[in-house]
Amino acid sequence: MNEYLKSLPEQARLKQKSFKKLVQKIKKRPPKNFDYVMNDIHDEVFEHIDCLTCANCCKTTSPIVTEKDIERIAKYLRLKPAEFINKYLKKDMDGLWMMQQTPCRFLDADNYCLIYDVRPKACREYPHLNRKKNVQLLNLHLKNTEICPAVFEAMELLEKRVL
Repeated sequence: MNEYLKSLPEQARLKQKSFKKLVQKIKKRPPKNFDYVMNDIHDEVFEHIDCLTCANCCKTTSPIVTEKDIERIAKYLRLKPAEFINKYLKKDMDGLWMMQQTPCRFLDADNYCLIYDVRPKACREYPHLNRKKNVQLLNLHLKNTEICPAVFEAMELLEKRVL
C-alpha cells in the first residue's frame, strides 16, 4: 500500500485532464440518478478498500473542525473547549478551525483513530462519495484523487459509466 500511496499523486495528475472533462460534463448535465450512481460506486470501491490499511487522509490532510466537533471531542478528552483548541487546533486561511498538524495527533500506529467515536464531522463523512447532492462535491473529489485511493478508483469507475 505504501508504494501505491507514493505513486497516487502522480497517477492522479496524469488522469487530471480526463477527470476534469468528466466533472465538467456531469456539472453541465447532471444525470437524474447521480447520487444513486455515486452510492453504487462508493459501495463497490469499499468492498475491497480498507481505510485502516491506508489512512492517507489522516496522514496528509487536516479536517475542518466545527464548534460542535470541538465541544464533543473536548468533553470526550475531559478538556474545556478552549484547552482543546489551544492544544490541538489552528485556524486556516478562511478562519475555520483545523487540526494543528499532520499526521493527525489522534492517529495511532495501527491507523486507528483514538477519538473515532467522537471524530470530526469531516472525518466521519470522508471521502464524501456517498453524500447527497454529490454533483456539488465533484471539485472536492478531483482534489481528493491525489490523497484517497478510493476516490481515485471511484472517479475511474464514474468515467467508465458516464463518458
